Amino acid sequence: MKRRQFVTTATIGTLCLPASVRAQKQTTLNFIPQIDLTFLDPHFTPANVTRNHGFMVYDTLFGVDANGQVSPQMAEGHVVEEGGRLWRITLRDGLFFHDGSKVLARDCVASIKRWAKRDAFGEMLSAATDEIAAPDDRTIVFRLKKPFPLLAFALGKSASPMCGIMPERLAATDAFKQVTDITGSGPFRFKADERVQGARNVYEKFARYVPRSGGVPTWTAGPKLVHFDRVVWTTVPDNSTKANAMLAGEHDWWENPSHDLLGLLRKNNRLRLQVLDPTGSMQMMRPNHLQAPFSKPGVRRALLHAFDQKSFVDAIVGDETEYARIGDGAFPAGGPMASNAGLEPLSGTRDLAKVREMVKAAGYAGEKVVLIVPTDYITMKTTADIAADTMRRVGMDVDYVATDWGQMLTRRNNRGPVEQGGWSCFTTSWTGNDVATPAGHPALRGNGDQPSAWPGWYTGAEMERLRLAWFEAPDVAAQQKVCAEIQVVAMRDVPFWPLGTVVGPTVYRSDISGVVEGFAAFWGVARA
Repeated sequence: MKRRQFVTTATIGTLCLPASVRAQKQTTLNFIPQIDLTFLDPHFTPANVTRNHGFMVYDTLFGVDANGQVSPQMAEGHVVEEGGRLWRITLRDGLFFHDGSKVLARDCVASIKRWAKRDAFGEMLSAATDEIAAPDDRTIVFRLKKPFPLLAFALGKSASPMCGIMPERLAATDAFKQVTDITGSGPFRFKADERVQGARNVYEKFARYVPRSGGVPTWTAGPKLVHFDRVVWTTVPDNSTKANAMLAGEHDWWENPSHDLLGLLRKNNRLRLQVLDPTGSMQMMRPNHLQAPFSKPGVRRALLHAFDQKSFVDAIVGDETEYARIGDGAFPAGGPMASNAGLEPLSGTRDLAKVREMVKAAGYAGEKVVLIVPTDYITMKTTADIAADTMRRVGMDVDYVATDWGQMLTRRNNRGPVEQGGWSCFTTSWTGNDVATPAGHPALRGNGDQPSAWPGWYTGAEMERLRLAWFEAPDVAAQQKVCAEIQVVAMRDVPFWPLGTVVGPTVYRSDISGVVEGFAAFWGVARA
């Protein structure tokens, strides 16, 4: 069927809907997420699609705006005493969970403790904490071993995993097992009875949610005012179908349209494109440090000379070149902690014949390189295609394992050899905001021997030492100096290969207003 015919037919079908169905469309927002929502537990995975879901269903004690400024969210306020070693956080009135129970300080304490076992930032906060307690129903007390100025920022950050507050009975669940009861404290209730895994997730407005007063909605901060009764996430299999659904008016919002379709979408005056996160999405490939060949540091370092960031980002953006950025190292180029320290291997002409010799000299002995690829995530598939071609051209035996996003997430937890279902590398991406500093940068953790380590299991004592030094740095200049050292170590140890950054707009119908900058959030959004 030709695209023009499809769009025309769908549009006529929409106009012919019964009045009751058209009325329902006014109170329901139909959304196409970036990928299928595989995991529902906001503490369990760093996947951004779960983070977006998490901020609908759960709330946080603090919020952070686009300028990095922290403000209370579930908290009414806080005081800091004893030279920064004692924090008292007071909950505001009117907080309820979706099961009707009141949000109490002990729920918050249990939630924070669980989240901190899975989050890089949370681990640092936990290490600095002697005790976190709830002396009464509205007060949370942190007794710290030493000052931790970023405490409120950690609890309100937008980077995944988010510190979502759940009932104590659920927060008691092992942090390395998923909660199965999705009872949150946020502006939307998750409709588990309407979930069709791989196809559909439904949220409804939580009538007892009381937004904080004052401020402007931005990122995770400000009042979370809900105008739609329902939000329906529909997983659509391919980009052409998504584009047609938007052009036909069948859906209201597509989170991440592919760059090759932006021109088509831009021509339709009933659609609006908007960049929510100007920091973009940093592309990377993560090696498995436990298994050959990437257990050999020299092999990892050799590939730094092979990968060309421009070829990766150009393949994603096509003619939309204004959305491509190169020059990334350990941190996104242009970010507050970026520098040129140690980046010599990433510059200059890519001499693949020379890299072939370097790979062999480093000890590559023909081991199979299992690259796991989520084919339903177009940017990751694109970067994987280029990475696979490059590795083959330098003499590596690449086994390109095509899978879907959910299966890839599951497989990459396997620490075993490739013969036992393990893997060698995978491509992924993080928003620039997530990895702009060492605080929440999972790929720069050197804690590969810990259960909480990010798959790839990089172990680096010097990296961990420097990361701690960043938290203790007295000012931005000192932090930047530490980050330059971190980058030198990253170019030596190669916890990941930086593949460039891509900025992508979101697209929604022109009768939709109030879309909040940052990521796909659903408070403030209304239909004209």
